[in-house]
Amino acid sequence: MNFEDRVVEALASLGTTADDASGPELFCALLRATRDIELGMRPATGERKLYYFSAEFLVGRLLRANLINLGLVDEVEAFLAAHGTSLAEVEDCEPEPSLGNGGLGRLAACFLDSIASLGLPGDGVGLNYHYGLFRQDLSAGVQREEPNPWIEPESWLLDTGRAFSVPFGFGELTARMYDIEVPGYENGTVNRLHLFDVEDPAPAPERGIDFDKGDVRHSLTSFLYPDDSDEAGRLLRLYQQYFMVSAGAQLILAELAERGFEPAELDRHVAIHINDTHPSLVIPEMVRLLMERGLGFEEAAGVVERSCAYTNHTILAEALETWPMGTIERVAPGVAPIVRRLDALARTRCADDAVAVIDASDVAHMANMDVHLSHAVNGVAALHTQILVTSEMRPFAELYPHKFTNKTNGVTFRRWLMGCDRPLAELVSSAIGDGWKRDARELEGLLDLRDDDAFVGGLLDVKRANKAALAEWLRSSQGIEVDPDSVFDVQVKRMHQYKRQQMNALYAIWKYLQIKRGNVPSRPVTMIFGAKAAPAYTLAKDTIALLLALGRLVSSDVQVAPWLRLAFVENYNVTAAERLIPAADVSEQISLASKEASGTSNMKFMANGAVTLGTLDGANVEIAELVGRENIYLFGRSSEDVIGLYDRGDYRPWDVWGCDAELAEVLDFIVSPELLACGDAECLTRVYRDFVAKDYFMALLDTRDYVGCKERCLADYEDRGAWGKKMLVNVAKSGFFSSDRTILEYNRDVWHL
Repeated sequence: MNFEDRVVEALASLGTTADDASGPELFCALLRATRDIELGMRPATGERKLYYFSAEFLVGRLLRANLINLGLVDEVEAFLAAHGTSLAEVEDCEPEPSLGNGGLGRLAACFLDSIASLGLPGDGVGLNYHYGLFRQDLSAGVQREEPNPWIEPESWLLDTGRAFSVPFGFGELTARMYDIEVPGYENGTVNRLHLFDVEDPAPAPERGIDFDKGDVRHSLTSFLYPDDSDEAGRLLRLYQQYFMVSAGAQLILAELAERGFEPAELDRHVAIHINDTHPSLVIPEMVRLLMERGLGFEEAAGVVERSCAYTNHTILAEALETWPMGTIERVAPGVAPIVRRLDALARTRCADDAVAVIDASDVAHMANMDVHLSHAVNGVAALHTQILVTSEMRPFAELYPHKFTNKTNGVTFRRWLMGCDRPLAELVSSAIGDGWKRDARELEGLLDLRDDDAFVGGLLDVKRANKAALAEWLRSSQGIEVDPDSVFDVQVKRMHQYKRQQMNALYAIWKYLQIKRGNVPSRPVTMIFGAKAAPAYTLAKDTIALLLALGRLVSSDVQVAPWLRLAFVENYNVTAAERLIPAADVSEQISLASKEASGTSNMKFMANGAVTLGTLDGANVEIAELVGRENIYLFGRSSEDVIGLYDRGDYRPWDVWGCDAELAEVLDFIVSPELLACGDAECLTRVYRDFVAKDYFMALLDTRDYVGCKERCLADYEDRGAWGKKMLVNVAKSGFFSSDRTILEYNRDVWHL
């Protein structure tokens, strides 16, 4: 049966036809037809199988992505056009799975796509969150959080019928396993994302995201990253983590037995990947389970160490998780003694307390355990790995030099170019053929067209059309009016002080004051933001309030509004990113040097022809090396300077504020009557006080350089031919950042699948 017949049959089962079906009915039929094909496909096989553990898998909408990988997009577009609609209209009926937050989860989703597309045996392991992180409501001028339900009667989720019993301190809890199919790109392979859930999940809260965090049996899978500002929230996070890894470890051993291998052979047939520290308890849990199956402690620990690998995603202390042993004993008493034995094992290798699994305060350090009990450890960009080896994890790197490698992150071009920017993809293919779709390095063939005015003009035309499409979407979905002929300057990412959206806000104030004085730009500037702040992260939420207040002020000022606009996209997610990224002219990547491990939005923007404005941080370093300094805008202190300032403790923001009158005027404007009238005074005052008293991520230090660099960037935009060539070089050099390349490196050096 061909695909069209499958769709027609699915529509008939719904009691309708292609001509009469509603959008949701067409989506349901396409989902069923796509899923039926995937269920008939076989997973990749090999000597070893990978299990990729991650707290997040930010997969985004799946219909178009799956159709691309199955080679069915053109057929579906033609079928829908014949019946008066389009794939774009139908996929708007698809809810986005609420399974992730930011770059960590989107990276994991890209990796699953690449693993399947390369024909490698590997599945994801995570949790089936019902209400996601939250749905962001900005209507009151501040962030408010609401549940974000996504699971509908007709869903990509498949109940596998498998379940595992997880032993908690309060008793056992059943983990039911649901699967989402992950098809490879036109290769007949389908791997799976395994998501574990409680049997009787709690309903959504009646108001906001406040729920009974103590009701673990029902609420464990309600929300991603529950607020951990109280004891119940901290316990729930650990319950979530142990639930995921215990069920996942039991699945691994069950599948190992189904393949005919003994538990002692785990390391020869299984690769376990720990994506950041959230799944770290898979190490002691797997040791525990192997010991239950007859292995001695030392043998089990050795098998686990040879099976596990760990990716470090940050040097921020808040994300290098630690857990009091008393908490572990309460939540998962079965693994607590194993953690203590692993600590003792680590101490036989090195007596330095700095690398101990359990410190003198009886607190377990997850990253330390991961390094000791994994055979491979990697950072996610060249600079990040260098910082790990020479600074943050130097004692470990000296103890285990053979374990540390770099694996620069990547993104899948199947979603982030073919899927979200089809006009650009078609323009590229018309010039260099389709080979880049399987090997993104072939995009370098575009470099031969740098002096082809027609092709460069085509790039500029595609960008202008994408901007017009985004302007219409912002108008219709967000009630925001923007000028598609203005410069689209875009910063979309998780709201965090180290990413320095607050520094971008200072630029907006500076620009506002300049325009008020009559210094209008050559072309209007539209500053676009999108971000969620963690519910308990007050200063990040305050920064959102500042940006919203600035947006109101600017839009209401008849002198400024024609030249400057601030747009904050509500509830930023993958779907919004797929509209924003193709339309961006300038990609804001302005984190404090040394703090952003890699970034992946920088890679997506680059592939879609945006030019990076950023610091030499994370993967920006490699972008700069690839495109050349003439095709990127760099500013700010170096990572070495920043690390030195932290080590010496001699950065004082009030000194910067006190000796720069213009910067002081900008800063003081945050608490000016004009701005206070447009926003939440309490939020704005907290932002202001943090700038002058703390400024931990040194935004004031780089603001002057940032403003100058951004002004140069905007001036250069006016030479449209030269700007088009910058776009071309960025697209051409983006192929290095394919997640296929990253996964090939993982497989070559770490997994050996």
